[in-house]
Amino acid sequence: MRFAVCTAIVSALVFLYFRWLHVNPTTVGFSLLLAILLISTAWGLRYAIFTAIIATVAYNYFFLPPLFRFTIADPQNWIALFAFLMTAVVASQLSERARRGTEYADQRRREVERLYSFSQQLWLSENVFELLNVIPKHIVDSFAVTGAALFLESKQESYFFDAASQSLFPVDQLKSISDRGEPVLDRRLNLCYMPLRMGVRSVGALGLGGCDLSRESLEAIGSLVAISIERANTMEKLSRSEAARESDRLRSVLLDSVTHEFRTPLTSIKAAAETLLTASELEKPLRNDLLAVINEESDRLNRLVGEAGEVAQLDSHQLQFNFESHNLAEAVDKAIKSAPPALQRHPLEVTIPPNLPPVRMDMERITEVIVHLLDNAAKYSPSNTPIHVTVELRGSELITSVADHGPGIDEMEQEMIFEKFYRGRNQRMIIQGTGMGLPIAKAIVELHGGKIGVTSQLDRGSLFYFSLPTA
Repeated sequence: MRFAVCTAIVSALVFLYFRWLHVNPTTVGFSLLLAILLISTAWGLRYAIFTAIIATVAYNYFFLPPLFRFTIADPQNWIALFAFLMTAVVASQLSERARRGTEYADQRRREVERLYSFSQQLWLSENVFELLNVIPKHIVDSFAVTGAALFLESKQESYFFDAASQSLFPVDQLKSISDRGEPVLDRRLNLCYMPLRMGVRSVGALGLGGCDLSRESLEAIGSLVAISIERANTMEKLSRSEAARESDRLRSVLLDSVTHEFRTPLTSIKAAAETLLTASELEKPLRNDLLAVINEESDRLNRLVGEAGEVAQLDSHQLQFNFESHNLAEAVDKAIKSAPPALQRHPLEVTIPPNLPPVRMDMERITEVIVHLLDNAAKYSPSNTPIHVTVELRGSELITSVADHGPGIDEMEQEMIFEKFYRGRNQRMIIQGTGMGLPIAKAIVELHGGKIGVTSQLDRGSLFYFSLPTA
């Protein structure tokens, strides 16, 4: 078809100049030469050479005397005809070279763009298992190949884009490429095998089907895959190391905090027990007071142990929840009834509108959250100052808030108080506590799909609130 089009173009030019535009042979020659250059640029060298030969014959027959014969009377016209043919061929070669250079540059540009997109996709995952399973898909999507397979030396496992890729790339062949560390490019079958290198070390192999990529691009793909796998491995090791260090730090802080808090109730229990043992003739009111001290401090010890165990369960995601539909007013009532003795020194103002929608929650855990907030408000507020408990509906959430008239919390500390074992700088030596209550409350609320926060002003008090989605 293209040869026919080339013949038609020459025929049209010859007909145009011979029948209508009677110009000199030089103009005809330049027109034919321009047509040859355009054909070379568009379709390549072989079509241009074919057109040059056809144009030379037509130029001789129609425009060089004697006309309508394949002979030339003037020797100078032989030189002109030969110069025309050589100019057409050389110009076609130069045009073809420029065209190929442009195509090669465009191909390399597209490959660089694909490599950049591919590298961006690789950096999105820091989990090795997830990364290894998606690498073949990313390669197929980014480079328009028909299949992909990945073999990893350290795991001795292969990962495939699909079932067709699994049959196309035998594991033994991938392993052999990894062991040899040399690429194999089968252009006839469009199969490419590339080792994954980290420096001089081979960490695996890559197989691509329907592959027409350059060797440089294949080596870049192999390097990117190897680097991303090593990066993900390093990130996992670093995360495990950081987690281990953080676990050791939390364990140390927990032990220090709990040990310090254990001493006060143990001292009180020990003193009350020794008094009861040594003074057998104590009056009944005093005896009852000592027994009440033992009972209260034992409850406090039990609560400390429970909080420590709960923190450990929350960190290991082992805490079980029993979600059911309940009214939030029930949780508030239960929390007030089981609130610590410190709450007895504060008047309580509860505002809960009727007909609030139910909430899907674990009754025991949400009651625990409210108890922690009431305990904090009672401990950090002056005696006889009121504590306000409010529940209100905002959109599709129920907001529960506990407000006090305490010293307030500095703005810089408002986010830190929800971290494990953190206690306010100005209160940690005055008020007893472990710093576990608010982190436990935060974890419970978030596991219910809600949020917890605080608004506070120094010397004006604090308002702790948490939200729960309605059922």
